[in-house]
Amino acid sequence: MSDKQIFASVEVADHEVRLVVGEFFNARFNIIKVERIPCFGITYDQVLDPDEISNALRKAAGSAKRTIGAEIKKVILAIPSYKTKKYSLRSTVDVSGIDGVITIQDVRNAIKKAESVNISKDYALIQTVCVKYIVNGIATRRIPIGEKCSQLSIDVDLLCADRKLAYDLVGCVENAGLQVLDIFPEVYAVGKEAALFERAVEKQIVVLKIERQSTVLGLFRKGRLTTAGVLPAGLGNLVSDCVDQYGVATSDAVELLKYSIRFNQKVYTDNPVHIWSKDGETKTISEKQFVESIQKNVAQWVKDLIKTCEPILQAGPTTVIITGEGGETEGLSDLLSESLGCSVKCYIPETLGGRNAGLTAPLGLLYAYQDKLPITGYIDDSLDMDAFKKSVSYREKKKEIDSKEDTLTSKLKGLFFENKAK
Repeated sequence: MSDKQIFASVEVADHEVRLVVGEFFNARFNIIKVERIPCFGITYDQVLDPDEISNALRKAAGSAKRTIGAEIKKVILAIPSYKTKKYSLRSTVDVSGIDGVITIQDVRNAIKKAESVNISKDYALIQTVCVKYIVNGIATRRIPIGEKCSQLSIDVDLLCADRKLAYDLVGCVENAGLQVLDIFPEVYAVGKEAALFERAVEKQIVVLKIERQSTVLGLFRKGRLTTAGVLPAGLGNLVSDCVDQYGVATSDAVELLKYSIRFNQKVYTDNPVHIWSKDGETKTISEKQFVESIQKNVAQWVKDLIKTCEPILQAGPTTVIITGEGGETEGLSDLLSESLGCSVKCYIPETLGGRNAGLTAPLGLLYAYQDKLPITGYIDDSLDMDAFKKSVSYREKKKEIDSKEDTLTSKLKGLFFENKAK
């Protein structure tokens, strides 16, 4: 396996397509390119306009190609969490080696056996997760290659998605001229980026992935994704009354919600927070007017969250993590902490070039896929690597030439001014 691997991930959110190209090199990760293309071809539960999604994917991939200098051929895809279902089971196989030592093929045999389980015809198996390995009665999360035993047991989670939604979305990707390397549920990808699997070993964590039209809830407990669900209300729903009352564009109202007001304030001012023009008339909206217009919808959204999370909160100490587009909202964590009665934090990735809560899932897809490679042994990259190497080589040569030209120019200028002074 090469020391350098470049992968591309795609999330088709309810208002935009997100593409992230990242490089793993010597245990380090670097973001090469991020593309976010407006797209309204999907809701939380169905694909509405396949052509719009495919066109947005083509545009994102084309823009990335112009910057990177290489064509994106394959992507890792996030599937919405609508009707996500999990089957948990233990798969046991005899160790096949004559010396009784576990090999990677034994692990693959156990996974293949687990995947043969019948699931509902309404669901599609999109991901198999090895939770822990049992060797000689001892459980470990590390792949036990080289251990001696007669049988290997693996606790496996089969993650399934709504069949129609998954097939429709994969079809959109393929119609855009891209191949699918692998598929993960969006909330699972969030858990990988935010390291929630490790943090949820001793306490439970609830993820709120807030987007434009929906709020995804994911429960992490005992180091695994337990369940996921969707509330059909997001930032766009919260600002809908403001849009109707004042005529503010939905996209502008959402930006105001995220960056121009603070939920943790007790008193709001009459200072304008947005100025726009419509039909030749200049209009303004103040902080107080904006907050008052959204209060009703916000209160109902919080009420629905409390109702959904109440059984979870009663089960034990819980931390709530806000991410997705809503993770950028100032003061939202304080509002929910007071309402839910538990610790609430916003999560924003820290990787240079990807410091936006909306990129949590696409970034997590890259880590999730990278973690599977020791088992699958896949060596495919997402890019045309020959073209990429040529592009990088050309840029390095150009920098070197430019550097030499700058040095030569400086010397000539120095000689000219020196002679002129004489």
